[in-house]
Amino acid sequence: MMKSGMGFLPPMGWNSWNTFTWDINEDLVKNIADIIAEKGYKDVGYEYIVIDDCWSLRERDAHGCLVADPAKFPSGMKALADYIHSKGLKFGMYSCAGTHTCAGFPGSFEHEFSDAAQLAEWEVDYLKYDYCFKPRNMDGELLYRRMSLALKNCGRDILFSACNWGADGVHDWIRSSGAHMYRSTGDIQDNWGSIKNIAISQIEKSAYTGNYCHNDMDMLVVGMFGGSNNDFIGKIGGCTHTEYKTHFSLWCLMGSPLMIGCDLRKADEETEKILKNPRLIEINQDAEARGCYRVKPEPQWFQTNEVFILVKVLQNGELAVGFFNLSDDRREISLQFWDLGISYASGRKLSFYDCWEDKDFGTYQERLAVTVDAHDCLILRGKLV
Repeated sequence: MMKSGMGFLPPMGWNSWNTFTWDINEDLVKNIADIIAEKGYKDVGYEYIVIDDCWSLRERDAHGCLVADPAKFPSGMKALADYIHSKGLKFGMYSCAGTHTCAGFPGSFEHEFSDAAQLAEWEVDYLKYDYCFKPRNMDGELLYRRMSLALKNCGRDILFSACNWGADGVHDWIRSSGAHMYRSTGDIQDNWGSIKNIAISQIEKSAYTGNYCHNDMDMLVVGMFGGSNNDFIGKIGGCTHTEYKTHFSLWCLMGSPLMIGCDLRKADEETEKILKNPRLIEINQDAEARGCYRVKPEPQWFQTNEVFILVKVLQNGELAVGFFNLSDDRREISLQFWDLGISYASGRKLSFYDCWEDKDFGTYQERLAVTVDAHDCLILRGKLV
């Protein structure tokens, strides 16, 4: 029998950092929760509303407890959690494995069990756990193991999102720590180069993801269009709708958690269509949560790391097949079905459905060649016939 539960599939939700960084408050978070609940995002699977760094005061109180900044969150975190829960959503917060967070607020080093208990009292459902200001000679693996144990013994189910940026060979040990998802990359930026580099860097690590422990390629920048208040993430420019579509497709096929990072109050119609595409989300949320594999297209003399095919095996025997052209030129991409395990001698064909155009794509035998524009993709769902 297929089991399920917290962290079984890649988590979906919204995180405050990419757009708002330090400029957060309870009214903003409530507004986003309203949009998630009322504009169809919850219906397709987005459920976590996560406050990132800069939510607390600079010092703990006399009892060693974290204190929510009363200027930003005058009603307190329990009241905010109650509001989010009233929308049928889940509440996420942020801390750090070091002595301080990346923005210089109190971290959870040596406070793991008391902080986990405090999160449980506030009825938090998700913890993003960063990696700044870790004591130099302290073992990172131990710190994540320690917080995982604290969360599992705090009296409440809290999803553990480990965020150590892919350091310390995290792929080798993070599943055994008890984390439900883990960051495998540096911080994403709202530009095409960042999206492309992150995706290519993770293709060879596709085996290190699965049920209950998902490879997190960082939050989505879909729909930001240079809207961050942080220079590093990107204040100007951003990407095109086509690039955001490809970004979302990569994250879906590669099994990354889908955490929206844009200001949903300003999302245009095309951004909503990308983020709420039910066919791509269904691929991402497939019950077996298998990593994808890469097929290098023919002909060989055109091969480049920027042009490739990703294939994800789905639970019902179907295949999700993504043709990706991350290069700056229009390219023909050819897939030989032999590379999928389908020989011509088998007599089997593949019937395809276009997941972006929402229509049948045709039935093919032995080979499929398509032309894909620069920075674009074609996502098909294939069924053996």
